[in-house]
Amino acid sequence: MARQAVVVVATYRRPEYVRTCLQHLGRQTVAPRRIVVVDASPDESTRAVVDEFVGASGFPDVEYRRNDLGAGTLAASRAIGSYDATEDIVAFIDDDAYAEPQWLAELLAAYQPDDVGAVGGRASNDRPGEELEGHDRIGRFLPNGRLTGNFGADPGRNVDADHMLGANMSVRTRVLSEIGGIHDYYPGTCLREDSDLALRVRKAGYRIVFAPDAAVLHVAGDYAKGRRFDRRYRFYGARNHVLLLRTTLGWSDPHMPRYLGSVVAGVGREALTGVREWGSKDSAGARMRGLGGGLVRAAVDVAGTATGLWAAVRPVDRAEAINAPLRANAGVRRD
Repeated sequence: MARQAVVVVATYRRPEYVRTCLQHLGRQTVAPRRIVVVDASPDESTRAVVDEFVGASGFPDVEYRRNDLGAGTLAASRAIGSYDATEDIVAFIDDDAYAEPQWLAELLAAYQPDDVGAVGGRASNDRPGEELEGHDRIGRFLPNGRLTGNFGADPGRNVDADHMLGANMSVRTRVLSEIGGIHDYYPGTCLREDSDLALRVRKAGYRIVFAPDAAVLHVAGDYAKGRRFDRRYRFYGARNHVLLLRTTLGWSDPHMPRYLGSVVAGVGREALTGVREWGSKDSAGARMRGLGGGLVRAAVDVAGTATGLWAAVRPVDRAEAINAPLRANAGVRRD
């Protein structure tokens, strides 16, 4: 019997991206049984776009759901879209990720054998040579607690991974129920919410597969606040990574002290880089910018990590209430 999938699209104030995303989902060689668009926007623009596809001839069933928690709650949107899934697979795709026609077919085909609990796909950024960048280090969880990405790479075959990119990932519905659903400890830029799901799938004893032919074009829409890779992005990367280790593995896991040690070393390197820039032969203005940049990066890393440690004492899961019915139905208790 062929596997069935529900596709969840989480969005915030990107109605035109949602329209293009849905158009691509309507061209799949294997159609999803349902599509659920979860909107955290403060207006009705996205609802109007979704209404264009509801009941369209030859298009999968589309449902619009609200996330009234607003911006910075991406994982909660994923929980709202998936908590009541009855299909075999829940596939998540970002609103700014446009699926190739074989995307869903390749995701579903990678669920062999039964020990595969989750499958992630390739997210191309349309950059020359990206298919070779880190093609042997895709989605790794390193001994020092850090993560590799390289999700734009193409190793030429399916490979095992430790985590996935939220723009293009999927999970068995029964496994999602077994691990207690989607968690949302990750505010701001929402970094690490996808890795949270993956590490818990791995902890439960299942494999994660990276399927490069399950490809999307990730066009990287504007953030609700700030820009990709700015200081805010860096701060939440540091903060949320501590929460990731704390909530998925716990304080006693050796990855936590190793990660904190790597942060201390990294802060020293950033500060030293700034000092070296000050001693260079560049203009006074360039040297000042170099010194300031190194010290600012070090300060952001310290602030993010310290904030993460404080939040990790009593982590707050914003998807807790959403997942309660799922856990009750599955008879699953949380740690």
